[in-house]
Amino acid sequence: MISVAEYAPMFIFSFIGGVFADRWQPKRTMVWCECLSSLSVFIVFVMLAVGTWEIILLATLCSSILSQFAQPSGMKLFKNHVRDEDAQSCMSLLQTIISVFMVLGPILGTLVYQQFGIEVSILMTSACFLLSALSLVFVPMDEQSSHNRDNSPTSLFRDMAEGIRFVFRNKLLLQLCICFTLVGLGVGLISPLGVFLVTEQLNLPAESLKWISIPYGLGEIIGGIITFALAAKVAPHRLLMIGLLINGIGIILAGMSTMIWLTMLAQFIIALLQPAIFVGNSALVMQHTDHNFIGRVMGIRTPLMTGAMVLMMSVAGVLKHILSLTVVYELAGFCFLAGFLMMIPRPHPSTSS
Repeated sequence: MISVAEYAPMFIFSFIGGVFADRWQPKRTMVWCECLSSLSVFIVFVMLAVGTWEIILLATLCSSILSQFAQPSGMKLFKNHVRDEDAQSCMSLLQTIISVFMVLGPILGTLVYQQFGIEVSILMTSACFLLSALSLVFVPMDEQSSHNRDNSPTSLFRDMAEGIRFVFRNKLLLQLCICFTLVGLGVGLISPLGVFLVTEQLNLPAESLKWISIPYGLGEIIGGIITFALAAKVAPHRLLMIGLLINGIGIILAGMSTMIWLTMLAQFIIALLQPAIFVGNSALVMQHTDHNFIGRVMGIRTPLMTGAMVLMMSVAGVLKHILSLTVVYELAGFCFLAGFLMMIPRPHPSTSS
């Protein structure tokens, strides 16, 4: 139920959130989203105090909906305040920060929970959202929109149609959408099956899953730092292709391995190049998208990738029983390799005089 509350808004609100991100001032949108997220978490604290746990589903739903407005607004803020030539360095720094706190966050959260209990943990989460909103106050003011948009439903649908046409007219953006749909298929296939690498491939107890999770976390942090160091030297298109290629090979290797050291190495390699995929993609989107369409481009891509991921997550277990764990991992790896092939630059046909 929590997974449904988390993923369902991505299909319903992602494109709508992208449209309004292009309409509204991004800084103001993000501040309001952080404040409302803080309020939703505080309501969870109040409801837990009276013994109503079901409110967690509502809070998860609210947070997921708000993120569909905040994420494209964040990309638009980058587009408005960062030069295109600096986009890749900024995105790599952002990915490094995300990688660090994706690893440290659960550790810190567990420590707070063990020391102070669930109530303090939830209150601190609410406070973090407020601090995020406060930090956004110091971002420079948004530029006023060059033209006022009509807020009627007809105008909303027209904006959606314009966003779709913009993506289809831009060959690179269309390639990125197809590429990340393939990535979503690959991620969805292996997301529910990690524990079976330990229990079936390595013949170890399920508790040993942590031994392949440790190199994955380290790989994310180190990969973010390396990507940041290389951001100014490697073109974003090449960075994306390298990440897709190595991830595909790493996933295939993880599915075939029957030795724990090789599985740990494969997990490290996968995580090491994941920041390159994120940074390369984000930099390409920023460099090749007009600032008036950045929200809609993000709103189109997100449901494609998320939809493909959820679809494969729902059938991954069935495919594992019909085929085998190794074959499913190979299929996931080939999805990444297909994304790599999709991004290979096509030579322009020569014209004879």
